[in-house]
Amino acid sequence: MAQAGSAGRGAAGQKPAGAAPGCALWRWALGLLWLALAAAGSSRRQWPVPYKRFSFRPEPDPYCQAKYTFCPTGSPIPIMKDDDVIEVFRLQAPVWEFKYGNLLGHLKIMHDAIGFKSTLTGQNYTMEWYELFQLGNCTFPHLRPEMNAPFWCNQGAACFFEGIDDIHWKENGTLVQVATIPGNTFNKMAKWVKWDNETGIYYETWTVQASPEKGAETWFESYDCSKFVLRTYNKLAELGAEFKKIETNYTRIFLYSGEPTYLGNETSIFGPTGNQTLALAVKRFYYPFKPHSATKEFLFSLLQIFDAVIIHRQFYLFYNFEYWFLPMKFPFIKITYEEIPLPNRNNTLSGL
Repeated sequence: MAQAGSAGRGAAGQKPAGAAPGCALWRWALGLLWLALAAAGSSRRQWPVPYKRFSFRPEPDPYCQAKYTFCPTGSPIPIMKDDDVIEVFRLQAPVWEFKYGNLLGHLKIMHDAIGFKSTLTGQNYTMEWYELFQLGNCTFPHLRPEMNAPFWCNQGAACFFEGIDDIHWKENGTLVQVATIPGNTFNKMAKWVKWDNETGIYYETWTVQASPEKGAETWFESYDCSKFVLRTYNKLAELGAEFKKIETNYTRIFLYSGEPTYLGNETSIFGPTGNQTLALAVKRFYYPFKPHSATKEFLFSLLQIFDAVIIHRQFYLFYNFEYWFLPMKFPFIKITYEEIPLPNRNNTLSGL
């Protein structure tokens, strides 16, 4: 820097001896400011935080147990003949309709799936994506006495099986054809489903946004049954499928918060050199969400949840196997049933 500053001046043009250090300090300060600005720009979070994909699906821990067996009648996805014509159906019914009928349907809490019918064989198929160990396990962890960190049973996966239960889908929900595809397109979709299922391994209940207003910043996207259906529709459109123009609505569960703060992963928070104060705060937050055996205990836990989320406006989110703090905002939580149009193949982005 000194050589560049004095070049071309000659002996008569040289500055007094005390001037060079000031110039150097000024340039160092400018350089540090530039580095700071560059670092700040590169450290800005990408919103929404991208869902993390993995290289393989791990075996579930034996501790995780499902009340209802996952995919009990599952079968491999068949290879269709290229000249087959496959009808594609939108399937939607209330969550846990098999147990509660249309009770959750009145609240528009719906489960989504896709149906297929081969016109060559007449065979029907159902494809869906849901939690391996039920929704509660995917939304909140277990606090095991022998473990420092919360323990999660939050895997989700695709299930494919023969047949479409017409009564299940029609009685309180939807069974409607949305597209027709050739057999070779179905086979390409099947390869994509295998990749999607092996790399997208965990279920995420919440969509987190800054507010309910249109265009509000989205901090985190959910990863659930409806998102699988939407990804599959987009993949089919990318492969050339033409969808009918019908209204399609989906259930979404929102949390509303200010900008989230990244806290760390299991090791950095709960490990031997972790932040013990933060670890205790996270576990205290999750404690009221544990399963309850007594009504009195359940009601007391509801008061604790209300105090944490509504009064103190705090929520700890587990996403991508990392923890985030959400400074909650009114209206705090909301269940919506909103339209997301079927894709147009000309506007579909690849890689969804």
